[in-house]
Amino acid sequence: MRTALRLLIPVGALCIGILAATSTAYAEPTVAQLEQQITEKSTELEKIVEQYNQLNEQLKATQAEITTLQAAIGPLEQRASQAQDRVADLADTAYKTTGVNGLSILLSGVDGRQMLERLGTLQHLANGQQALIAEAHQTSAKHTAATKALEQRQAEEDARVKISADQRKAIEGELDKLNALKMKARGTTTSGSSAAYTGPIPQIAGAAGAAVTFAYQAIGKPYVFAADGPDSYDCSGLTMAAWAAAGKSLAHYTVTQWEQTARLNRSQLEPGDLVFYSDLGHVAIYVGDNKVIHAPTPGDHVKISSIDMMTPYGYGRVK
Repeated sequence: MRTALRLLIPVGALCIGILAATSTAYAEPTVAQLEQQITEKSTELEKIVEQYNQLNEQLKATQAEITTLQAAIGPLEQRASQAQDRVADLADTAYKTTGVNGLSILLSGVDGRQMLERLGTLQHLANGQQALIAEAHQTSAKHTAATKALEQRQAEEDARVKISADQRKAIEGELDKLNALKMKARGTTTSGSSAAYTGPIPQIAGAAGAAVTFAYQAIGKPYVFAADGPDSYDCSGLTMAAWAAAGKSLAHYTVTQWEQTARLNRSQLEPGDLVFYSDLGHVAIYVGDNKVIHAPTPGDHVKISSIDMMTPYGYGRVK
């Protein structure tokens, strides 16, 4: 009995030691670690925001095509109806002249020569009959095709609207996580100054000057994803709005803005040119003196930063 007890005691002590060893307390992340997570999450989120912007650009294009199709369908429908009315009048004339139901003959699909042979006594109506019937069939076919194309486009837009809504919901969830990190690290969800710019604005000639002036006047306005002004912006929304003020049209999507601009070397940069970052996940407008103005990230505001705030991906001049 004593031997058994002596064996049990060390085993129990060993179990307690193992439990103590596995119950390690994990330290809370430092402010520096949280700030690093915020930076990483912000960069990741901005790329998702730009994907959302891309989807909205596609929605705009689809809606433009739908509008074009809708505008075409009305006249086509009217022409088809008028052509069919003329064919019906022709058939009515055939019936009154010969007592034969000419409608079934005219629309039976036979060629013009066979039709005229069967109508016999309607030789005086020969001129233009074949063209009339062909127009009725062709216009009707065009109207049907345009209607189907419109239905297809509307179905595509409905699908994109759903994807857009789902993506927006996902982004809002990511924003909640980001704001929680910011609150933990800073005690607030915002960073940067929201003060408007009151200093001198460089005097630059032409359209580039108008774009740069607009960017300076936007300083202090909050970053809001998918926003393009006038009260808030995301990165591509700011550059789009700045150049819209200069009379130039850019898409609200960094990748498309890259495609819409001419490639430059850094040594060729002039105020108004665009500077791209993060594999085309971010864009800013160059204002001279190695400075850019940009809408940085959720919780921040439009600000002036060094052109080297991140490693530039490339440079573009608005065409």
